[in-house]
Amino acid sequence: MRSETKILRRAYKLLAPPPDLKISEWAEENMVLSREYAGEPGKYHVDRAPYQREMMDSVCDPKIQKTVFMTSSQIGKNTIINNVIGYYIDVDPGPMIIVEPTLNFAKDYSKRRLAPMIRDVKVLSQKVSDEKSRDSDNTILMKTFPGGFLTLIGANAPRELAGRPIRIILADEIDGYCDSAGKEGDPLMLIEKRAITFWNKKFIYVSTPLIKGASRIEEEYEKGTQEEWRVECPHCGGFFYILFKDIRFKYNKYKRKNRTVYEVLEVKWRCPACMEEYPEHTMKRQPAKWEANNPEAEGIRSFKVNAFSSPWYKWKDIIKEFLESKDDPEKLKVFTNTVLGESWEDIGDIEDEDFLVNRREEYEADLPDGVLLLTCGVDTQIDRFEYEIVGWGRFEESWGIEKGHIWGSPDEESTQERLIDKITQVWRFADGKGLTAAITFVDSGGPFPKKIYKFCKKNESKRVFAIKGRGNAGVPFTDLPKRTKAEKALLFILGVDEGKASIMYSLKIQEVGPRYCHFPKDEKRGYNREYFRGLLSEKMVPRKKDGRIKLAWEKVRTDVGNEPLDCRNYALAAQRFLNVDFDALEKRLKALPPRVQNTAGKQQNKPQKRSGCVKKGMEF
Repeated sequence: MRSETKILRRAYKLLAPPPDLKISEWAEENMVLSREYAGEPGKYHVDRAPYQREMMDSVCDPKIQKTVFMTSSQIGKNTIINNVIGYYIDVDPGPMIIVEPTLNFAKDYSKRRLAPMIRDVKVLSQKVSDEKSRDSDNTILMKTFPGGFLTLIGANAPRELAGRPIRIILADEIDGYCDSAGKEGDPLMLIEKRAITFWNKKFIYVSTPLIKGASRIEEEYEKGTQEEWRVECPHCGGFFYILFKDIRFKYNKYKRKNRTVYEVLEVKWRCPACMEEYPEHTMKRQPAKWEANNPEAEGIRSFKVNAFSSPWYKWKDIIKEFLESKDDPEKLKVFTNTVLGESWEDIGDIEDEDFLVNRREEYEADLPDGVLLLTCGVDTQIDRFEYEIVGWGRFEESWGIEKGHIWGSPDEESTQERLIDKITQVWRFADGKGLTAAITFVDSGGPFPKKIYKFCKKNESKRVFAIKGRGNAGVPFTDLPKRTKAEKALLFILGVDEGKASIMYSLKIQEVGPRYCHFPKDEKRGYNREYFRGLLSEKMVPRKKDGRIKLAWEKVRTDVGNEPLDCRNYALAAQRFLNVDFDALEKRLKALPPRVQNTAGKQQNKPQKRSGCVKKGMEF
């Protein structure tokens, strides 16, 4: 009788509705921040980052089915996730899942975040057994507890996504998910299907946004209440979301060992309404609250907060990061995503080729001052090789040296020999010093891939390598090569989308210096109007596929080929792969004796066979 009563009590306890306890209240009472991941370990206090209170409490609101967090880094995102997990393990148990971009991310989260929390929070350690114990049902990717379980998976694992029913779904960094889980389709759609049978299902979507127009977290945010953490202006009393455009700052810039160093002197926020300015310490003491731009949204609350409101991010550090990244689009993109919590949007299209044609310049020699390295990109067509020799200087400043064609079938030895002559040509500065192409990337995706592999294998000693371009987001621009099976040639797979985006950004820079693209006026070098039309023949276009907006590079000009863009892309990839020390190259070049007798005028565009004194792209 006693055993039956005990069983009934357990059953009633499992079936009973959860107590009227909010997640923030549970966290204040129970949560301990572990030393492994917390900058301020110890007992959790929600008032340290007050914006977290409503973000967490919205998850357990019975009227809300989906909660969306579009945030920067350093706002306590992982603490919020852990608090949600802890609450549902202890208070309202059920089947729960955490989905990370990849399985390795899931394992890392379990080891560095989840395991220390379970160990240090008493009510959780009593319910979730140690995975190392002999009789434990728990592993790195599976935690069981009375009334439920927690599993961790990667969004790239289709079998795991289509598994058992789940009531509580936490999808972390969803902008980093692959477009399709194998052949199964969109990972988020697969995850959502798991919860169909539960009336009290919960979806928690979390991410920093990535690309404007293709950001999944931004799309989910706009479906919801679109709430912003707004701070009160001390002067006019209005509440405002702190935007980067309203920040005013002063700084000093120094040169130290050929590196620019920034010292931030002062940072203030300017109220967009009354124009009064206030420093960080004033604004972080001001009242703040969540305000919705779309309060009529039903069932979805969405939140946005950036690093300016974080208690762990100093404003001077934010501005220093901006100054150090402002001239590099890749770094600036990371800053925009992770610090401002905003999706990256390109700075606009170049309307036509006149923008580039009109800024061509006179070169005083084959190689202008500033060039320290030459690379060559080669596109393979059925009746020709198209190539471009590109000069590179510090901070990826570039100079177009020569764009041309080598007519003849690329599978014929005579055509290949003429390409080698061009690759090994010596290009000279005004003082007679010379450079050759340090590395050449040759497209193998044309009509003669096996012939190209054999050609490149034969000329590897001249640093001539085969490449194959691959589109789609997430493919790294350059990676370590692999050998082809039959020819044993080194083959580089290039993420050409990333390269094209980098080129387009650089073309738009108008101030000579980092990333600026120089082109010669002398049209004999190949930089005529048709070249620039080909260089601008593609752009990134949003397309809807399987219910999602995806960005893809598409040809927008049908009257011209895109070979100039491909050649520049391959030359850029070659330079990025080398990852050379430009300081060392400059010292080496300066140490060479001048050879004025070989003037640029006499040598210009005349191929010269490489002698044994040319090494690593530089003549001795």
